[in-house]
Amino acid sequence: MNESKENPIETATLGNGCFWCTEAVFQQLKGVLSVKSGYSGGHTNSPDYKSVCGGHTGHAECLQIVFDPTIISYQEILEVFWKTHDPTTLNRQENDIGTQYRSVIFYHNDQQKEKAHDYINQLTEVGTYASPIVTTLESMTKFYPAEEYHQNYFNLNGTVPYCAMVVRPKVEKFKKEFSAKLKKL
Repeated sequence: MNESKENPIETATLGNGCFWCTEAVFQQLKGVLSVKSGYSGGHTNSPDYKSVCGGHTGHAECLQIVFDPTIISYQEILEVFWKTHDPTTLNRQENDIGTQYRSVIFYHNDQQKEKAHDYINQLTEVGTYASPIVTTLESMTKFYPAEEYHQNYFNLNGTVPYCAMVVRPKVEKFKKEFSAKLKKL
């Protein structure tokens, strides 16, 4: 979606590890209208979870985030992105290993590309991370929504062991750090 004067809605597509973990974070931000888990950046049409997780398609697990830039900026979306995963580990987030878990920003236009590139440079200049940032910037081509059972996963399955041990701590940490940006529920 592109910004217009009548409808300033924008879309960001980000890959920062398992989409179950990151979907639960972005859903809670003021100004975020929707978050959809899916796949992007690969070389096959109509990927499914099994083939993506097997590392056979080149796709990354990612989120497509629709937001109102009059409430939350793309820059703020990127801030949450950087602080909710490790952008210095190549093709890995904690125990999830493979290109499907790479740190990637799928930019939708030149402005997003420039803002993401500038943000990487700023983080590097101030030494935010001890290791180099390996996040890639890739042009958004096609987003494939994940299967329905992956959508809203944490909210529907918060008691399963993976959610309780991996997702919940990330969500709680996020809530503390970004409390001023949370939707009021």
